[in-house]
Amino acid sequence: MATRGKKAAEKVKVLMEKTDRIRNIGIIAHIDHGKTTLTDNLLAGAGIISKELAGEQLFTDFYYLEQERGITIFAANASMVYDYKGEEHLINLIDTPGHVDFGGDVTRALRAVDGAVVVVDAVEGAMPQTETVLRQAMRENVKPVLFINKVDRMINELKVDAREMQIRLGKIIDKVNKLMQGMKKDKYEVWKLDAAKGNVAFGSALYNWAISVSTMHKTGIGFKEVFEYCKQNNMKELALKCPAYEAVLDMITEHLPNPVEAQKYRVPVIWQGDAESEIGKSMANCDRTGDVAFMVTSISVDPHAGEVATGRLFSGTVEKGTEVFISGVYKKNRIQQVGIFEGQERVEVDKVPAGNIVALVGLKDAVVGSTLSTTEMVPFESMKHYSEPVVTVALEAKSTKDLPRLIEVLRKLAKEDPMIRVEINEETGEHLVSGMGELHLEIITHRIEYDENVPIIASPPIVVYRETVEGHAGPVEGKSPNRHNKFYFEVEPLGAEVVEKIITEGIAVGKDKVLMRDKLVEAGMTKEEAKRVVNIIEGNVLVDMTKGVQYLRETMELIQEGFEDVMQKGPLAKEKCRGVKVKLMDVKLHEDSIHRGPAQVIPAVRSAILAAILLAKPTFLEPIQEVFISIPQNLLGNVTREIQGRRGQILDIKTEGDMVSLRSEAPVAEMFGFAGDIRSATEGRALWSTEFAGFKPIPQNLFGEKVMEVRRRKGMKLEMPKASEFVS
Repeated sequence: MATRGKKAAEKVKVLMEKTDRIRNIGIIAHIDHGKTTLTDNLLAGAGIISKELAGEQLFTDFYYLEQERGITIFAANASMVYDYKGEEHLINLIDTPGHVDFGGDVTRALRAVDGAVVVVDAVEGAMPQTETVLRQAMRENVKPVLFINKVDRMINELKVDAREMQIRLGKIIDKVNKLMQGMKKDKYEVWKLDAAKGNVAFGSALYNWAISVSTMHKTGIGFKEVFEYCKQNNMKELALKCPAYEAVLDMITEHLPNPVEAQKYRVPVIWQGDAESEIGKSMANCDRTGDVAFMVTSISVDPHAGEVATGRLFSGTVEKGTEVFISGVYKKNRIQQVGIFEGQERVEVDKVPAGNIVALVGLKDAVVGSTLSTTEMVPFESMKHYSEPVVTVALEAKSTKDLPRLIEVLRKLAKEDPMIRVEINEETGEHLVSGMGELHLEIITHRIEYDENVPIIASPPIVVYRETVEGHAGPVEGKSPNRHNKFYFEVEPLGAEVVEKIITEGIAVGKDKVLMRDKLVEAGMTKEEAKRVVNIIEGNVLVDMTKGVQYLRETMELIQEGFEDVMQKGPLAKEKCRGVKVKLMDVKLHEDSIHRGPAQVIPAVRSAILAAILLAKPTFLEPIQEVFISIPQNLLGNVTREIQGRRGQILDIKTEGDMVSLRSEAPVAEMFGFAGDIRSATEGRALWSTEFAGFKPIPQNLFGEKVMEVRRRKGMKLEMPKASEFVS
């Protein structure tokens, strides 16, 4: 790898300057559809790894657990050079995970790229996670091309004839197009996938062959010949005549945009600043002489260099010694090293111009999502993740001497992966680590124990609930301890559409109040309430309905602090609240500011809101997963029993040939151990995947039991709280 890597790096340095010849792309797909195997082929085609090992080396799965388990856990970057029609092009590629637990990595990778290769398994077709990653690409204005993988399986396992094969492949293209049309009407006509246009390729990444319209013209090998080669199991000859990398890299270079084209339509989507400002124009034109505008999309830790911030440079040129502002931190950091990634290896370079994916060392204050710039600018839009941490484990260091090390490791992991939430339970001294699912947490605990050598005790996984209300209550009066200030609150449900919009679009109270109001009205809030929203947190809102209250402005910050406290720890079991609308109806304040300080205002606000929630029919929301299962027909009964035994519901059943596809949903709490049980129920013949489907109210008959279960775990009193505990 060393000499190959060095040669490639020299070429990369030259091509970085030629923006029209750069392609920033991501490989996205459902789990096990062949992303990493395809990436191997592309790297072999560019001369970074040997062609003999392509498809087996899994170059971008460099972490040993990825190799052992056969799944991608971390998004990996690689820069390569490809000669297309006599001109060398620089392709910056990110291979992303497919497992739903690591979906956050896909979201972050898509911010850095302009185009995506969507990989679909020819036998399974477009699966739920394909839809999710495609939706993320459309939201970020990332242009897709399609690679239909494992075509050999369709011929040899499904035993289809040549005509049936083409019909099935056509159906897959139609399905992906239909998904795109529903998600991005304005770009659909231009981006539509069509084999005749050349933005679709077919092949087998494992056996290193692929065809597309352009390779058919070049080699004369079409579907008929492919069918014959596969039938005779003569993959080697097919791979020599139609190498996979050629079809796919030609398609990428021809059909995916360079940064100059892409940034014109991508910047308005990911940045809400003034398009006519200097920095706005510089980003739209991908101007390397302008001010630096850089978005951090991932942070990794190099044992020698420390933290490495990788991301996309939209404007300017970064070089060693450049000082940059970091959004949210009011001091500058100096760049100590500039580099590019070749899989696991980071190659140092002197400077990198706009339009590239870059790795920077020396930015201690940067986190994933930070905007780095040499001028003060509006930060990039925060990345919108589709699911949230819903499973928690409690961790303790086995020995107290390891406690400082455990805290340091958790801080490092939380910085690398923003989908990890770490909290310290002050009463028990445990560290509560929340992740996207069972597998996500398993990998985290494994890394702490084996990679960082911190012996820990981990509790079994615990499900995270949310507290909400189903009714209306108030006004409830909260008095300050000195009895001089009174606050009156009403509480009611916020409405599912509004919560959904706040979470998916990341609506927050910012400078642009009109935009926030319009978005909330669009989701179903009244105009009067929408324009009076003063705080939004975790899908809950605080609305100021008061009129002409003296001294309110200077007290509002403390009121918001009390509101945020309750939303983070609700009255039922100190779980976070969700979908709660809190309305401040009236306030009576003491005229002397000394009598309305934090010690007076915050307890009064907290107690009034806590009591109002308890009076407004409080309930628990539990996280739900959609479960998709494909099985032979004769095993349908076993699977439905398995789902229903886990409080699951069957939503849809489709039959194709002797296979049945089943869509269902079940609470996350009931899904622990599902992998083993479904394997034994179907003799290992089930293909299945899950996807986070949001929060739903817990069945009434389980409500009391679950609240007590959480209270017991947290060491709280084992009785239902009453409003009278908070207000008299």
